[in-house]
Formats: sequence, structure tokens, C-alpha cells
Amino acid sequence: MKIGADTSPTTGISGSNPETIVVRGHNLVNDLIGRISFTDHTWLLITGTLPSEAQRRMLDATLVAIAEHGLVPSVQAARMTLASAPEALQGAVAAGLLGCGSVILGAAATAGTLFAEILAEQEKSGSSLDEAVSKIVREYRAAKRAIPGYGHPLHKGFDPRAVRLLDIARELGLFGRHCEVALAVERLLPELINRPLVMNISSAIPCVLLDAGYPLLALRGVPLLARTAGLIGHLLEEQTHPIGFLMSHAAASAISYDGPAPEGFVANEN
Repeated sequence: MKIGADTSPTTGISGSNPETIVVRGHNLVNDLIGRISFTDHTWLLITGTLPSEAQRRMLDATLVAIAEHGLVPSVQAARMTLASAPEALQGAVAAGLLGCGSVILGAAATAGTLFAEILAEQEKSGSSLDEAVSKIVREYRAAKRAIPGYGHPLHKGFDPRAVRLLDIARELGLFGRHCEVALAVERLLPELINRPLVMNISSAIPCVLLDAGYPLLALRGVPLLARTAGLIGHLLEEQTHPIGFLMSHAAASAISYDGPAPEGFVANEN
């Protein structure tokens, strides 16, 4: 039984013969290798066209902004996986990426969807931007959904990464409707949810990229691509300066056992 959509068995990304490799219509050897940056190539692979200078710089800025943020859970998972299986660098990278979800790194994609919903509501209803933001945010709250891309446990007054990305978008002439929506959400949140939440990096990335012409459905890949580089850096350090088992020991020491136990038992994690 056939499952899935009835689509033609083709791909428009790459093809090859014994002499030539073609990527999105470009000769890989003659046109791309040594001539474009990896950021250019990423945009080409995803969108099918080479980016403008402004698009390349905007994507590059977002990748730099999100590649590293300390010993977050995904990094800890990767380091402890490598400590347990030092022969499997690829498994450790995969473990780190599998630890990226709606809370860590996934919010950029959901924030992008939020902005798209607000713009769609504004276009459908003919309302003002503030009215569209208010309607969609109230719907999120009624459904007990978090407002993705706002608030941060460390950056309370402002997220400096988000501020910088918006400044770059202005410098490059890419500041547009999605950036305006992102700022409107931040401005209206105190009224709508009774407390202020600042834009964080996960709302800045989608608004600047969507205004640059990057596709909504590929947003989730940007933090994953960026964080892969960070993970490889951590995993090299893990091989030369291991802390994976130290993190495991610290967790065992920090968490107390409070389940059933034989009389007189005292947990002592050494």
C-alpha cells in the first residue's frame, strides 16, 4: 500500500554524472568550491538561489549569534555521550541535536509561525498591527500556549543578541514587517499578559530572516546548523579536557533520593 502524497520522483537540489556534480543548477567544482562561503551555500541549498550580500550577512549573523551559549542541556548531553562512547563523535553530535526542541533552539521556528499568524490575521481582518497582535496573543494564552521567543532567564532587561540582530537588519535595509511584528509583540505583552517579556534571540532570528526572504518552513534548521558547530567545539574540548563524567557526578551529588528505601538507608553518591 502506497503511503504519502502522489508526487513525482524528482529532486531539484543536486545531480551528478562521472564528470560533473550539479548543485541547484551550479557546477559544484567550477562555480561554488572556493568561490562562495558556506553561508552562501547554505542559502543556495535551502532556497535554490544564491543570496544577495545583505541576505548572506543576515544569515551569517544569526548563525554566529546562536552557535554557542555555554553548557546548555544539549551540550551536556553531547559531552556525556562522548564520555561514554569516545569512538562515536557522530553519536555525540546527534545526541546534542536530539536534545534541541521546543524549549532549547526550537522556539525560533515557533516564533516565526507566530509572526506569520499575526500578519495573516492583519491581512484577513484589515485590522491594525496592534489589534492583530492582541488577537493572536490572546488566542495563544487562551489555549495555554507559551509566547515563543520572549523572556529569558538571564537576559532580563534585554537580550543583547536580539538587539544586535535587529540593528544589523536596519543597517542592511532588511528591517521589515516581521521585525515590526516582533517589536509590537514585545511592546504589547505587558498589557496582554500582565508582565513584560523581552525579545530573546529566538524571536530575533526568525523576524530578521523572514524579512530577508528566508523560508518559514526552514527556520528550525538555522539554530540546528549553528549549534552543530558549537557542539563540535565542545566535543573537541571534551577529548582534550574532559568534563563529561564530572557533570554526571555533579548531577548525582545535586539530586537527593527521596523514594522508598530499606530502614537505615542513607544515600551517599560519591
